[in-house]
Amino acid sequence: MKPAIFILGPSALPIARTIASYLASEIHGPAGTAADVTYASATAHLALLFKEGRSIVALCASGIVIRALAPFLADKTIEPPVIAVAEDGSSVVPLLGGHHGANMLAREIAALVAGHAAITTASDIRLDASLDEPPIGCTLSDIAAVKPAAARLLAGEKLRLDGDAPWLAHLAQSDGSVPVRIDVRRHADSDRILTYHPKALAVGVGCERGTSAEEIHELVSATFAEHGLAPEAIACFASLDLKEDEAGINALGDVRFFSHTELNAESHRVIRPSQIVLAEVGTPSVAEASALAAAGPDSVLIVPKTKSKRATCAIASSPEPILTHRGRSRGLLAVIGLGPGDPSLRAPEATAKLSAATDWVGYDLYLDLAMDAHSRQVLHRFPLGGEEDRVKHAIALAKSGRRVALICSGDAGIYAMAALVYEMLDFDRCRIGVEVIPGISAFQVAAARTGGLIGHDFCAISLSDLLTPWEVIVQRVQAAAQGDFVIAFYNPRSKARNTHLADAMKILHAHRRPETPVVVSRSLGRAEESNVIVAMSEFDESIVDMMTVVLVGSSKSVISRRPNGSAFVYTPRGYSEKVRA
Repeated sequence: MKPAIFILGPSALPIARTIASYLASEIHGPAGTAADVTYASATAHLALLFKEGRSIVALCASGIVIRALAPFLADKTIEPPVIAVAEDGSSVVPLLGGHHGANMLAREIAALVAGHAAITTASDIRLDASLDEPPIGCTLSDIAAVKPAAARLLAGEKLRLDGDAPWLAHLAQSDGSVPVRIDVRRHADSDRILTYHPKALAVGVGCERGTSAEEIHELVSATFAEHGLAPEAIACFASLDLKEDEAGINALGDVRFFSHTELNAESHRVIRPSQIVLAEVGTPSVAEASALAAAGPDSVLIVPKTKSKRATCAIASSPEPILTHRGRSRGLLAVIGLGPGDPSLRAPEATAKLSAATDWVGYDLYLDLAMDAHSRQVLHRFPLGGEEDRVKHAIALAKSGRRVALICSGDAGIYAMAALVYEMLDFDRCRIGVEVIPGISAFQVAAARTGGLIGHDFCAISLSDLLTPWEVIVQRVQAAAQGDFVIAFYNPRSKARNTHLADAMKILHAHRRPETPVVVSRSLGRAEESNVIVAMSEFDESIVDMMTVVLVGSSKSVISRRPNGSAFVYTPRGYSEKVRA
Protein backbone atom coordinates (compact mmCIF):
# COMPACT_ATOMS: atom_id res chain seq x y z
CA MET A 1 0.00 0.00 0.00
CA LYS A 2 1.46 3.36 -1.03
CA PRO A 3 2.34 5.87 1.72
CA ALA A 4 -0.01 8.81 2.08
CA ILE A 5 1.65 12.24 1.80
CA PHE A 6 -0.40 14.41 4.20
CA ILE A 7 -0.46 18.23 4.04
CA LEU A 8 -2.40 20.95 5.85
CA GLY A 9 -2.32 23.57 3.12
CA PRO A 10 -0.92 24.69 -0.25
CA SER A 11 2.38 25.94 1.23
CA ALA A 12 3.51 22.32 1.64
CA LEU A 13 2.64 21.30 -1.93
CA PRO A 14 6.09 21.83 -3.55
CA ILE A 15 7.96 19.47 -1.22
CA ALA A 16 4.94 17.15 -1.03
CA ARG A 17 5.05 16.72 -4.80
CA THR A 18 8.76 15.92 -4.65
CA ILE A 19 8.21 13.20 -2.05
CA ALA A 20 5.05 11.89 -3.73
CA SER A 21 6.85 11.55 -7.05
CA TYR A 22 9.73 9.66 -5.44
CA LEU A 23 7.42 7.28 -3.54
CA ALA A 24 4.81 7.03 -6.34
CA SER A 25 2.21 8.14 -3.79
CA GLU A 26 -0.74 10.48 -3.66
CA ILE A 27 -1.05 13.74 -1.74
CA HIS A 28 -3.83 14.08 0.84
CA GLY A 29 -4.87 17.65 1.56
CA PRO A 30 -7.84 19.79 2.64
CA ALA A 31 -10.63 20.60 0.22
CA GLY A 32 -9.63 23.42 -2.08
CA THR A 33 -5.98 22.41 -2.44
CA ALA A 34 -4.55 20.74 -5.50
CA ALA A 35 -4.28 17.43 -3.63
CA ASP A 36 -4.96 14.01 -5.11
CA VAL A 37 -7.24 13.09 -2.19
CA THR A 38 -9.09 15.73 -0.17
CA TYR A 39 -10.44 15.63 3.37
CA ALA A 40 -12.77 17.69 5.57
CA SER A 41 -11.08 17.11 8.95
CA ALA A 42 -7.30 16.81 9.30
CA THR A 43 -7.31 14.84 12.56
CA ALA A 44 -10.08 12.50 11.42
CA HIS A 45 -8.29 11.82 8.13
CA LEU A 46 -4.97 11.10 9.86
CA ALA A 47 -6.75 8.69 12.19
CA LEU A 48 -8.44 6.97 9.23
CA LEU A 49 -5.15 6.48 7.39
CA PHE A 50 -3.50 5.11 10.53
CA LYS A 51 -6.33 2.66 11.25
CA GLU A 52 -6.12 1.44 7.64
CA GLY A 53 -2.45 0.60 8.22
CA ARG A 54 -1.23 3.22 5.75
CA SER A 55 2.27 4.63 6.08
CA ILE A 56 1.97 8.38 6.66
CA VAL A 57 4.40 11.13 5.67
CA ALA A 58 2.93 14.26 7.27
CA LEU A 59 4.29 17.66 6.24
CA CYS A 60 3.36 19.46 9.44
CA ALA A 61 4.31 19.86 13.09
CA SER A 62 4.94 16.60 14.96
CA GLY A 63 2.52 17.64 17.68
CA ILE A 64 -0.41 17.74 15.27
CA VAL A 65 0.23 14.15 14.22
CA ILE A 66 0.82 12.97 17.80
CA ARG A 67 -2.44 14.47 19.08
CA ALA A 68 -4.40 13.02 16.14
CA LEU A 69 -3.03 9.47 16.56
CA ALA A 70 -2.55 9.22 20.32
CA PRO A 71 -6.02 7.72 21.02
CA PHE A 72 -5.30 4.89 18.57
CA LEU A 73 -1.86 3.76 19.79
CA ALA A 74 -2.10 0.21 21.09
CA ASP A 75 0.44 -2.29 19.74
CA LYS A 76 3.81 -1.04 18.49
CA THR A 77 4.49 -4.34 16.73
CA ILE A 78 1.78 -3.64 14.15
CA GLU A 79 1.87 0.16 13.86
CA PRO A 80 2.61 1.49 10.35
CA PRO A 81 5.43 3.99 9.78
CA VAL A 82 4.48 7.59 10.63
CA ILE A 83 6.92 10.37 9.72
CA ALA A 84 6.67 14.11 10.31
CA VAL A 85 8.50 16.35 7.84
CA ALA A 86 9.06 20.09 8.22
CA GLU A 87 7.46 22.04 5.37
CA ASP A 88 10.91 23.20 4.24
CA GLY A 89 12.30 19.64 4.48
CA SER A 90 14.89 20.59 7.08
CA SER A 91 13.83 17.91 9.58
CA VAL A 92 12.47 14.43 8.97
CA VAL A 93 11.23 12.76 12.16
CA PRO A 94 10.10 9.11 12.35
CA LEU A 95 7.41 9.18 15.04
CA LEU A 96 6.10 5.60 14.89
CA GLY A 97 7.12 2.34 13.27
CA GLY A 98 10.85 3.06 13.40
CA HIS A 99 11.65 -0.63 12.96
CA HIS A 100 8.83 -1.19 10.50
CA GLY A 101 10.46 0.95 7.86
CA ALA A 102 10.04 4.46 9.29
CA ASN A 103 13.72 4.95 10.08
CA MET A 104 14.79 3.73 6.67
CA LEU A 105 12.12 5.83 4.93
CA ALA A 106 13.09 8.88 6.97
CA ARG A 107 16.69 8.55 5.79
CA GLU A 108 15.54 8.24 2.16
CA ILE A 109 13.32 11.32 2.41
CA ALA A 110 16.04 13.32 4.17
CA ALA A 111 18.48 12.48 1.37
CA LEU A 112 15.83 13.43 -1.20
CA VAL A 113 15.05 16.87 0.27
CA ALA A 114 18.51 17.61 1.72
CA GLY A 115 17.22 17.50 5.28
CA HIS A 116 18.19 15.78 8.51
CA ALA A 117 16.71 12.44 9.58
CA ALA A 118 16.12 12.73 13.33
CA ILE A 119 16.60 9.05 14.22
CA THR A 120 16.26 8.43 17.96
CA THR A 121 16.26 4.63 18.13
CA ALA A 122 19.25 3.64 20.29
CA SER A 123 20.34 0.60 18.27
CA ASP A 124 20.16 2.57 15.02
CA ILE A 125 22.34 5.34 16.44
CA ARG A 126 24.94 3.41 18.41
CA LEU A 127 25.05 0.16 16.46
CA ASP A 128 24.27 1.53 13.01
CA ALA A 129 21.97 -1.44 12.53
CA SER A 130 18.31 -2.33 13.06
CA LEU A 131 18.19 -5.85 14.42
CA ASP A 132 14.45 -6.12 13.87
CA GLU A 133 14.59 -4.72 10.34
CA PRO A 134 16.71 -7.12 8.27
CA PRO A 135 17.39 -6.25 4.63
CA ILE A 136 15.23 -7.35 1.74
CA GLY A 137 15.53 -11.08 1.30
CA CYS A 138 15.62 -11.97 4.99
CA THR A 139 13.00 -12.18 7.70
CA LEU A 140 13.28 -12.21 11.49
CA SER A 141 12.14 -15.38 13.23
CA ASP A 142 11.14 -13.97 16.61
CA ILE A 143 10.78 -10.27 17.45
CA ALA A 144 11.08 -11.09 21.17
CA ALA A 145 14.73 -12.10 20.70
CA VAL A 146 15.70 -8.62 19.51
CA LYS A 147 15.45 -6.65 22.75
CA PRO A 148 17.81 -8.79 24.86
CA ALA A 149 20.28 -9.09 21.96
CA ALA A 150 20.29 -5.31 21.41
CA ALA A 151 20.80 -4.68 25.15
CA ARG A 152 23.86 -6.95 25.20
CA LEU A 153 25.32 -5.31 22.11
CA LEU A 154 24.76 -1.84 23.55
CA ALA A 155 26.60 -3.05 26.66
CA GLY A 156 29.66 -3.78 24.53
CA GLU A 157 29.30 -7.45 23.60
CA LYS A 158 29.80 -8.66 20.01
CA LEU A 159 27.82 -10.85 17.65
CA ARG A 160 28.84 -14.36 16.72
CA LEU A 161 27.44 -15.04 13.26
CA ASP A 162 26.34 -18.45 12.05
CA GLY A 163 25.85 -17.65 8.39
CA ASP A 164 26.39 -14.71 6.05
CA ALA A 165 24.88 -11.41 7.26
CA PRO A 166 26.71 -8.47 5.63
CA TRP A 167 24.45 -5.91 7.31
CA LEU A 168 25.62 -7.15 10.74
CA ALA A 169 29.24 -7.97 9.93
CA HIS A 170 30.58 -4.78 11.57
CA LEU A 171 29.10 -5.95 14.89
CA ALA A 172 30.56 -9.47 14.75
CA GLN A 173 33.72 -11.23 15.78
CA SER A 174 34.63 -14.92 15.77
CA ASP A 175 34.47 -15.23 19.56
CA GLY A 176 31.44 -12.99 20.02
CA SER A 177 29.03 -13.83 22.83
CA VAL A 178 25.69 -12.86 21.20
CA PRO A 179 24.69 -15.70 18.85
CA VAL A 180 23.00 -14.86 15.56
CA ARG A 181 21.85 -17.55 13.16
CA ILE A 182 21.08 -17.12 9.44
CA ASP A 183 19.40 -20.31 8.28
CA VAL A 184 16.43 -21.64 6.30
CA ARG A 185 15.78 -24.21 9.03
CA ARG A 186 13.58 -24.00 12.08
CA HIS A 187 15.45 -24.54 15.36
CA ALA A 188 14.03 -25.51 18.73
CA ASP A 189 16.17 -22.92 20.50
CA SER A 190 15.19 -20.07 18.20
CA ASP A 191 13.52 -18.26 21.10
CA ARG A 192 16.95 -17.81 22.69
CA ILE A 193 18.98 -17.06 19.56
CA LEU A 194 18.48 -14.15 17.18
CA THR A 195 17.54 -16.00 13.99
CA TYR A 196 17.09 -14.66 10.48
CA HIS A 197 15.63 -16.74 7.68
CA PRO A 198 16.88 -15.90 4.16
CA LYS A 199 14.07 -16.25 1.64
CA ALA A 200 15.94 -18.86 -0.37
CA LEU A 201 13.42 -21.70 -0.69
CA ALA A 202 11.23 -22.38 -3.73
CA VAL A 203 8.35 -24.81 -3.23
CA GLY A 204 7.19 -26.70 -6.30
CA VAL A 205 3.61 -27.98 -6.22
CA GLY A 206 1.45 -30.16 -8.43
CA CYS A 207 -1.99 -31.66 -8.03
CA GLU A 208 -4.88 -33.44 -9.65
CA ARG A 209 -7.62 -31.26 -11.06
CA GLY A 210 -9.84 -29.84 -8.32
CA THR A 211 -7.61 -30.68 -5.36
CA SER A 212 -8.65 -28.61 -2.37
CA ALA A 213 -6.55 -25.76 -1.04
CA GLU A 214 -6.67 -27.43 2.37
CA GLU A 215 -4.98 -30.63 1.11
CA ILE A 216 -2.23 -28.70 -0.68
CA HIS A 217 -1.61 -26.43 2.32
CA GLU A 218 -1.51 -29.38 4.70
CA LEU A 219 0.99 -31.22 2.46
CA VAL A 220 3.32 -28.21 2.31
CA SER A 221 3.05 -27.57 6.06
CA ALA A 222 3.69 -31.23 6.92
CA THR A 223 6.68 -31.38 4.56
CA PHE A 224 8.27 -28.31 6.15
CA ALA A 225 7.67 -29.66 9.65
CA GLU A 226 9.08 -33.10 8.78
CA HIS A 227 12.30 -31.64 7.39
CA GLY A 228 12.70 -28.91 10.02
CA LEU A 229 12.41 -26.06 7.53
CA ALA A 230 11.13 -22.57 8.33
CA PRO A 231 8.09 -21.42 6.32
CA GLU A 232 9.44 -17.87 6.71
CA ALA A 233 12.24 -18.89 4.32
CA ILE A 234 9.81 -19.47 1.44
CA ALA A 235 10.58 -17.09 -1.41
CA CYS A 236 7.95 -18.41 -3.82
CA PHE A 237 5.76 -21.28 -4.91
CA ALA A 238 5.92 -22.69 -8.43
CA SER A 239 4.05 -25.04 -10.74
CA LEU A 240 3.31 -26.02 -14.33
CA ASP A 241 1.40 -23.45 -16.40
CA LEU A 242 -1.38 -25.99 -17.02
CA LYS A 243 -2.17 -25.55 -13.31
CA GLU A 244 -2.51 -21.78 -13.65
CA ASP A 245 -6.26 -21.83 -12.99
CA GLU A 246 -6.09 -24.41 -10.18
CA ALA A 247 -7.75 -22.71 -7.22
CA GLY A 248 -6.01 -24.87 -4.62
CA ILE A 249 -2.57 -23.93 -5.94
CA ASN A 250 -3.38 -20.25 -6.36
CA ALA A 251 -4.52 -20.16 -2.74
CA LEU A 252 -0.84 -20.49 -1.78
CA GLY A 253 -0.20 -16.90 -2.92
CA ASP A 254 1.73 -15.47 -5.84
CA VAL A 255 2.66 -18.72 -7.60
CA ARG A 256 5.17 -18.69 -10.45
CA PHE A 257 4.28 -20.80 -13.49
CA PHE A 258 6.51 -22.51 -16.05
CA SER A 259 5.82 -24.19 -19.40
CA HIS A 260 6.50 -27.89 -19.86
CA THR A 261 9.48 -26.90 -22.05
CA GLU A 262 10.98 -24.87 -19.21
CA LEU A 263 10.42 -27.74 -16.78
CA ASN A 264 11.93 -30.27 -19.17
CA ALA A 265 15.13 -28.21 -19.08
CA GLU A 266 15.41 -29.21 -15.40
CA SER A 267 15.00 -32.95 -16.09
CA HIS A 268 18.70 -33.69 -15.52
CA ARG A 269 18.34 -32.43 -11.93
CA VAL A 270 15.05 -34.19 -11.14
CA ILE A 271 15.26 -37.09 -8.67
CA ARG A 272 11.85 -38.73 -8.98
CA PRO A 273 10.55 -38.43 -12.57
CA SER A 274 7.28 -40.05 -13.63
CA GLN A 275 6.43 -41.47 -17.04
CA ILE A 276 2.73 -41.16 -16.17
CA VAL A 277 3.13 -37.43 -15.54
CA LEU A 278 5.14 -37.10 -18.76
CA ALA A 279 2.32 -38.71 -20.76
CA GLU A 280 -0.31 -36.46 -19.17
CA VAL A 281 1.33 -33.03 -19.17
CA GLY A 282 4.43 -33.27 -21.35
CA THR A 283 7.06 -33.21 -18.62
CA PRO A 284 8.21 -36.00 -16.26
CA SER A 285 8.18 -33.76 -13.19
CA VAL A 286 6.03 -30.91 -11.95
CA ALA A 287 6.86 -30.40 -8.27
CA GLU A 288 10.62 -31.03 -8.42
CA ALA A 289 11.24 -29.32 -11.76
CA SER A 290 9.13 -26.30 -10.75
CA ALA A 291 11.04 -25.88 -7.49
CA LEU A 292 14.40 -26.07 -9.29
CA ALA A 293 13.33 -23.73 -12.09
CA ALA A 294 12.08 -21.16 -9.58
CA ALA A 295 15.15 -21.40 -7.32
CA GLY A 296 17.58 -20.92 -10.20
CA PRO A 297 20.45 -22.79 -11.89
CA ASP A 298 22.63 -22.88 -8.77
CA SER A 299 19.89 -24.30 -6.55
CA VAL A 300 19.79 -27.71 -4.90
CA LEU A 301 16.77 -29.97 -4.43
CA ILE A 302 16.71 -30.42 -0.66
CA VAL A 303 13.32 -32.19 -0.45
CA PRO A 304 12.37 -34.52 -3.34
CA LYS A 305 8.79 -35.04 -4.43
CA THR A 306 6.48 -35.70 -1.48
CA LYS A 307 2.92 -36.87 -2.05
CA SER A 308 -0.48 -36.67 -0.44
CA LYS A 309 -3.54 -38.37 -1.89
CA ARG A 310 -3.94 -35.87 -4.76
CA ALA A 311 -1.04 -33.40 -4.49
CA THR A 312 2.75 -33.29 -4.63
CA CYS A 313 5.38 -30.85 -3.40
CA ALA A 314 9.17 -30.51 -3.50
CA ILE A 315 11.59 -27.91 -2.13
CA ALA A 316 14.70 -26.41 -3.71
CA SER A 317 17.16 -24.09 -1.98
CA SER A 318 19.09 -21.24 -3.57
CA PRO A 319 22.53 -20.28 -2.20
CA GLU A 320 21.32 -16.65 -2.04
CA PRO A 321 17.96 -15.07 -1.16
CA ILE A 322 15.65 -15.18 -4.18
CA LEU A 323 14.99 -11.51 -4.93
CA THR A 324 13.98 -11.82 -8.60
CA HIS A 325 11.30 -14.39 -9.28
CA ARG A 326 11.57 -16.56 -12.35
CA GLY A 327 8.65 -17.88 -14.38
CA ARG A 328 5.52 -15.78 -14.57
CA SER A 329 2.60 -14.99 -12.34
CA ARG A 330 -0.91 -15.98 -13.23
CA GLY A 331 -2.41 -13.23 -15.33
CA LEU A 332 -5.24 -11.33 -13.69
CA LEU A 333 -7.90 -9.22 -15.34
CA ALA A 334 -9.94 -6.94 -13.09
CA VAL A 335 -12.92 -5.33 -14.82
CA ILE A 336 -13.33 -2.20 -12.73
CA GLY A 337 -16.28 0.16 -12.45
CA LEU A 338 -15.07 3.63 -11.48
CA GLY A 339 -18.47 4.93 -10.53
CA PRO A 340 -19.57 8.28 -11.96
CA GLY A 341 -16.08 9.80 -11.94
CA ASP A 342 -15.38 11.48 -8.60
CA PRO A 343 -12.88 9.40 -6.55
CA SER A 344 -15.05 9.88 -3.45
CA LEU A 345 -17.78 7.86 -5.18
CA ARG A 346 -15.45 5.01 -6.11
CA ALA A 347 -15.51 1.74 -4.19
CA PRO A 348 -12.38 1.22 -2.04
CA GLU A 349 -11.96 -2.20 -3.65
CA ALA A 350 -11.79 -0.53 -7.06
CA THR A 351 -9.05 1.85 -5.90
CA ALA A 352 -7.11 -1.05 -4.39
CA LYS A 353 -7.31 -3.05 -7.63
CA LEU A 354 -6.25 -0.03 -9.68
CA SER A 355 -3.19 0.41 -7.44
CA ALA A 356 -2.30 -3.29 -7.61
CA ALA A 357 -2.49 -3.49 -11.41
CA THR A 358 0.55 -3.40 -13.67
CA ASP A 359 -1.45 -2.16 -16.66
CA TRP A 360 -4.57 -0.05 -17.21
CA VAL A 361 -6.67 -0.48 -20.34
CA GLY A 362 -9.55 1.82 -21.23
CA TYR A 363 -11.11 4.72 -23.06
CA ASP A 364 -9.05 7.91 -22.67
CA LEU A 365 -11.62 9.69 -20.51
CA TYR A 366 -11.98 6.75 -18.12
CA LEU A 367 -8.22 6.51 -17.62
CA ASP A 368 -8.07 10.23 -16.88
CA LEU A 369 -10.82 9.85 -14.26
CA ALA A 370 -8.69 7.30 -12.40
CA MET A 371 -5.38 9.18 -12.42
CA ASP A 372 -5.54 9.89 -8.69
CA ALA A 373 -4.78 6.16 -8.20
CA HIS A 374 -2.07 6.01 -10.86
CA SER A 375 1.54 5.33 -9.91
CA ARG A 376 3.70 3.21 -12.22
CA GLN A 377 1.02 1.38 -14.21
CA VAL A 378 1.42 1.23 -17.98
CA LEU A 379 -1.47 3.05 -19.68
CA HIS A 380 -3.11 1.52 -22.75
CA ARG A 381 -5.36 4.25 -24.14
CA PHE A 382 -8.19 3.61 -26.61
CA PRO A 383 -10.56 6.00 -28.37
CA LEU A 384 -14.31 5.97 -27.82
CA GLY A 385 -15.81 2.80 -29.26
CA GLY A 386 -13.80 -0.26 -30.17
CA GLU A 387 -14.85 -2.14 -27.04
CA GLU A 388 -13.82 -5.47 -28.56
CA ASP A 389 -10.30 -4.16 -29.22
CA ARG A 390 -10.00 -3.04 -25.59
CA VAL A 391 -11.10 -6.39 -24.24
CA LYS A 392 -8.86 -8.38 -26.59
CA HIS A 393 -5.89 -6.24 -25.62
CA ALA A 394 -6.63 -6.62 -21.89
CA ILE A 395 -6.95 -10.40 -22.19
CA ALA A 396 -3.70 -10.64 -24.18
CA LEU A 397 -1.86 -8.67 -21.48
CA ALA A 398 -3.27 -10.90 -18.75
CA LYS A 399 -2.26 -14.03 -20.68
CA SER A 400 1.34 -12.77 -20.60
CA GLY A 401 1.21 -12.72 -16.79
CA ARG A 402 0.29 -9.07 -16.23
CA ARG A 403 -2.19 -7.75 -13.65
CA VAL A 404 -4.59 -5.77 -15.81
CA ALA A 405 -7.29 -3.27 -14.90
CA LEU A 406 -9.90 -2.89 -17.63
CA ILE A 407 -11.51 0.40 -16.64
CA CYS A 408 -15.17 1.27 -17.11
CA SER A 409 -17.28 4.16 -15.92
CA GLY A 410 -20.23 3.52 -13.64
CA ASP A 411 -20.70 -0.17 -12.89
CA ALA A 412 -18.58 -2.63 -14.87
CA GLY A 413 -21.54 -4.95 -15.31
CA ILE A 414 -24.15 -2.39 -16.44
CA TYR A 415 -23.79 -1.50 -20.13
CA ALA A 416 -20.03 -1.89 -19.69
CA MET A 417 -17.29 -4.42 -20.34
CA ALA A 418 -17.93 -7.31 -17.94
CA ALA A 419 -20.35 -9.17 -20.22
CA LEU A 420 -18.08 -8.70 -23.23
CA VAL A 421 -15.07 -10.04 -21.31
CA TYR A 422 -16.89 -13.22 -20.34
CA GLU A 423 -18.35 -13.56 -23.84
CA MET A 424 -14.86 -13.44 -25.33
CA LEU A 425 -13.52 -15.86 -22.72
CA ASP A 426 -16.19 -18.28 -23.89
CA PHE A 427 -14.26 -18.46 -27.16
CA ASP A 428 -10.75 -18.09 -25.73
CA ARG A 429 -10.55 -20.67 -22.91
CA CYS A 430 -7.41 -19.28 -21.30
CA ARG A 431 -6.48 -19.72 -17.64
CA ILE A 432 -6.24 -16.10 -16.53
CA GLY A 433 -7.98 -14.96 -13.38
CA VAL A 434 -10.96 -12.64 -13.88
CA GLU A 435 -12.90 -10.56 -11.38
CA VAL A 436 -15.50 -7.84 -11.74
CA ILE A 437 -15.33 -4.88 -9.35
CA PRO A 438 -18.70 -3.11 -9.10
CA GLY A 439 -19.19 0.63 -9.13
CA ILE A 440 -22.01 3.10 -8.68
CA SER A 441 -23.98 3.33 -11.90
CA ALA A 442 -25.20 6.59 -13.39
CA PHE A 443 -28.87 5.91 -12.71
CA GLN A 444 -28.11 5.33 -9.02
CA VAL A 445 -26.33 8.66 -8.70
CA ALA A 446 -29.05 10.48 -10.66
CA ALA A 447 -31.72 9.03 -8.41
CA ALA A 448 -29.74 9.84 -5.27
CA ARG A 449 -29.10 13.45 -6.34
CA THR A 450 -32.79 14.10 -6.94
CA GLY A 451 -34.62 12.16 -4.23
CA GLY A 452 -35.90 8.58 -4.19
CA LEU A 453 -37.18 7.80 -7.67
CA ILE A 454 -35.97 4.17 -7.72
CA GLY A 455 -37.38 3.33 -4.30
CA HIS A 456 -39.74 0.91 -6.02
CA ASP A 457 -39.44 -1.38 -9.07
CA PHE A 458 -37.30 0.00 -11.86
CA CYS A 459 -35.44 -1.06 -15.00
CA ALA A 460 -32.72 0.24 -17.31
CA ILE A 461 -32.92 0.35 -21.11
CA SER A 462 -30.22 1.38 -23.55
CA LEU A 463 -31.47 3.30 -26.56
CA SER A 464 -28.37 2.49 -28.60
CA ASP A 465 -29.19 0.29 -31.59
CA LEU A 466 -25.57 -0.38 -32.55
CA LEU A 467 -25.84 -3.96 -31.31
CA THR A 468 -29.55 -4.29 -30.53
CA PRO A 469 -32.17 -3.86 -33.29
CA TRP A 470 -34.39 -0.82 -32.77
CA GLU A 471 -37.48 -3.03 -33.02
CA VAL A 472 -36.31 -5.00 -29.98
CA ILE A 473 -35.65 -1.79 -28.03
CA VAL A 474 -39.18 -0.57 -28.84
CA GLN A 475 -40.62 -3.83 -27.48
CA ARG A 476 -38.69 -3.39 -24.25
CA VAL A 477 -39.82 0.22 -23.81
CA GLN A 478 -43.44 -0.84 -24.40
CA ALA A 479 -43.13 -3.68 -21.89
CA ALA A 480 -41.56 -1.40 -19.26
CA ALA A 481 -44.27 1.22 -19.84
CA GLN A 482 -47.02 -1.36 -19.47
CA GLY A 483 -45.32 -2.85 -16.39
CA ASP A 484 -45.26 0.62 -14.80
CA PHE A 485 -41.53 0.56 -14.05
CA VAL A 486 -39.43 3.59 -13.33
CA ILE A 487 -37.14 3.61 -16.37
CA ALA A 488 -33.52 4.71 -16.68
CA PHE A 489 -32.57 5.44 -20.29
CA TYR A 490 -28.90 4.93 -21.11
CA ASN A 491 -27.28 6.14 -24.36
CA PRO A 492 -30.35 8.30 -24.82
CA ARG A 493 -29.31 10.59 -27.66
CA SER A 494 -26.36 11.29 -29.92
CA LYS A 495 -25.76 13.24 -33.10
CA ALA A 496 -26.32 10.09 -35.16
CA ARG A 497 -29.30 8.90 -33.07
CA ASN A 498 -31.31 12.03 -32.37
CA THR A 499 -34.83 10.60 -32.62
CA HIS A 500 -34.75 7.45 -30.43
CA LEU A 501 -35.40 9.24 -27.14
CA ALA A 502 -38.32 11.18 -28.60
CA ASP A 503 -39.79 7.94 -29.97
CA ALA A 504 -39.40 6.25 -26.59
CA MET A 505 -41.08 9.15 -24.80
CA LYS A 506 -44.01 8.95 -27.20
CA ILE A 507 -44.54 5.36 -26.11
CA LEU A 508 -44.45 6.39 -22.44
CA HIS A 509 -46.93 9.24 -22.93
CA ALA A 510 -49.65 6.64 -23.50
CA HIS A 511 -49.00 5.14 -20.06
CA ARG A 512 -47.97 8.12 -17.90
CA ARG A 513 -49.59 11.27 -16.54
CA PRO A 514 -48.33 14.60 -17.93
CA GLU A 515 -46.97 15.46 -14.47
CA THR A 516 -44.87 12.28 -14.28
CA PRO A 517 -41.36 13.30 -13.14
CA VAL A 518 -38.42 13.14 -15.52
CA VAL A 519 -34.84 13.48 -14.27
CA VAL A 520 -32.12 14.60 -16.67
CA SER A 521 -28.63 14.14 -15.19
CA ARG A 522 -25.46 15.03 -17.03
CA SER A 523 -21.74 14.47 -16.27
CA LEU A 524 -22.51 12.89 -12.92
CA GLY A 525 -19.72 12.99 -10.37
CA ARG A 526 -17.74 15.60 -12.30
CA ALA A 527 -17.27 19.34 -11.97
CA GLU A 528 -19.84 20.09 -14.70
CA GLU A 529 -22.55 17.87 -13.18
CA SER A 530 -26.14 19.04 -13.60
CA ASN A 531 -29.47 17.53 -12.50
CA VAL A 532 -32.80 18.79 -13.83
CA ILE A 533 -36.27 17.72 -12.68
CA VAL A 534 -39.19 18.41 -15.01
CA ALA A 535 -42.68 17.10 -15.63
CA MET A 536 -43.01 14.82 -18.64
CA SER A 537 -45.20 17.43 -20.35
CA GLU A 538 -42.32 19.95 -20.13
CA PHE A 539 -39.50 17.60 -21.09
CA ASP A 540 -37.28 18.80 -23.96
CA GLU A 541 -35.04 16.07 -25.36
CA SER A 542 -32.75 18.62 -27.01
CA ILE A 543 -30.90 19.12 -23.70
CA VAL A 544 -29.89 15.43 -23.70
CA ASP A 545 -26.62 14.01 -25.08
CA MET A 546 -24.45 10.91 -24.60
CA MET A 547 -23.13 12.23 -21.28
CA THR A 548 -26.67 12.17 -19.93
CA VAL A 549 -28.87 9.59 -18.24
CA VAL A 550 -32.65 10.12 -18.28
CA LEU A 551 -34.97 8.72 -15.58
CA VAL A 552 -38.73 8.60 -16.11
CA GLY A 553 -41.00 7.91 -13.16
CA SER A 554 -43.78 5.34 -12.88
CA SER A 555 -47.45 6.28 -12.70
CA LYS A 556 -47.05 6.60 -8.92
CA SER A 557 -43.90 8.79 -8.94
CA VAL A 558 -44.32 12.39 -7.85
CA ILE A 559 -42.52 15.71 -7.83
CA SER A 560 -42.61 17.49 -4.48
CA ARG A 561 -40.86 20.39 -2.78
CA ARG A 562 -39.02 21.02 0.45
CA PRO A 563 -39.87 24.05 2.63
CA ASN A 564 -37.04 26.01 0.95
CA GLY A 565 -38.63 25.43 -2.45
CA SER A 566 -36.16 22.88 -3.80
CA ALA A 567 -37.72 20.09 -5.84
CA PHE A 568 -37.31 16.37 -5.25
CA VAL A 569 -38.87 13.25 -6.72
CA TYR A 570 -39.75 9.88 -5.27
CA THR A 571 -41.76 6.75 -5.95
CA PRO A 572 -43.87 5.89 -2.88
CA ARG A 573 -43.58 2.47 -1.25
CA GLY A 574 -47.03 2.63 0.38
CA TYR A 575 -46.34 4.58 3.58
CA SER A 576 -48.96 7.24 2.79
CA GLU A 577 -51.67 4.56 2.46
CA LYS A 578 -50.77 3.26 5.94
CA VAL A 579 -50.98 6.77 7.39
CA ARG A 580 -54.39 7.38 5.85
CA ALA A 581 -55.61 4.02 7.14
